[in-house]
Amino acid sequence: PGPALLVATGLLLAAAPARAQEQAAEGPPATKPSVVVQVSEDGFSLATADKAFVLKLRGLIQTDGRFFFDDPGRTGTNTFVMRRVRPFMEGTFFGSVDFRLVPDFGNGQPLLQDAWVDLKPREQLRLRVGKFKTPFGLELLQSDADVPFVERALTVDLVPNRDEGLELHGDVLGGRLTYSLAALNGDPDGTSTDLNTDDSFDLAARLFAHPFKGGGVPLLQGLGLGVAVTWGQQFGTASSPGVATQRSTGQQAIFNYLGGTGGAEPVLAHGEHVRYSPQGYFYGGPLGVLAEYVSSSQDVQVGEVRARLHHRAWQALVSWVLFGGKASFEGVKPTAPFDLGTGTGGALEVAVRYHALHLDDDAFPRFADPARSVRAAKGFGIAVTAYFNKRMRLSLNFHRTNYEGGAPDGDRPPENALLTRLQLTF
Repeated sequence: PGPALLVATGLLLAAAPARAQEQAAEGPPATKPSVVVQVSEDGFSLATADKAFVLKLRGLIQTDGRFFFDDPGRTGTNTFVMRRVRPFMEGTFFGSVDFRLVPDFGNGQPLLQDAWVDLKPREQLRLRVGKFKTPFGLELLQSDADVPFVERALTVDLVPNRDEGLELHGDVLGGRLTYSLAALNGDPDGTSTDLNTDDSFDLAARLFAHPFKGGGVPLLQGLGLGVAVTWGQQFGTASSPGVATQRSTGQQAIFNYLGGTGGAEPVLAHGEHVRYSPQGYFYGGPLGVLAEYVSSSQDVQVGEVRARLHHRAWQALVSWVLFGGKASFEGVKPTAPFDLGTGTGGALEVAVRYHALHLDDDAFPRFADPARSVRAAKGFGIAVTAYFNKRMRLSLNFHRTNYEGGAPDGDRPPENALLTRLQLTF
């Protein structure tokens, strides 16, 4: 065994330089990309070390209470409701393709909220395909988890929600200007759609500027100003009329087009639909201010009678973070989580809002019943929100809305609504 072992050892030593040269020619051995698994307050994520492939699993749960006071006609129903129950799946492929998939199980009506793919060769140029928020309403473009009030303002009644189509968007000039240009199926005011029922499409365009971002006057770093428009042709049918119901802050129907009951012909969208919205906000330290105006002009028809109706709405909102964080369009993020033992941490925000909705006088009585649909709504609201940490908050809102018309004997009684929300995001 001794001589044989010496011979074998000699052969291995002789072969070692040749093998080393072969390995050097082949290059370093291939290594499998490492995977980073993260579980935190931001949710659950899987990612490669270079972030070229990322998968995130997150969620949003909002459980609300709605209570109505001084409501002799019982137009509002006191109830608890799961307003939004949304699991999120989003991520990145190949470093240049983002995606998002968001079903919603809230309100007892399962539906698909978001389902899109974003091609992003660069931040200045992105192409989104699928179902997404129409680039139009300022408050609607704010995340559902970040709005300071439980329900959005009356302006949302005239704003298209989610639609399917294509969107070219991006940030230019160092993020000082954001642009969007979209071709969409076309939504009735205040709604979302999944299908195109009339062979026509809507175009949407939006510009939003942060003129002092990254320089200029430090006090104005949080100023944003923009304008958005939509234009399209919409033609309704009996099964898909192309017009929609307007709702109050308490989610009660306050304006309906005539729906063809009792053998009468329904009101249908029939022709051009144009919207525009100047909008802006300012956030600095504890102060937040948001304002927008929305105009919706639409051709409608009932039988052989046609008209062009002009509806408009506006809102002004002011919020103040009393302690624990800063105001932001992306919501308040407490600087420290609330500690039950010491009673420290967390954040507290107070917000006030005035908003109004005006329906065209020409809508009555041919297109809407003045005894059931209001001509105008004006409301005031106050919101108090406690942020326990970055992911959990408790809100208490009070809204009073006054109406013009909407009742057989004059004005619909005011709506006094107390809204509560416990929200969890992860």
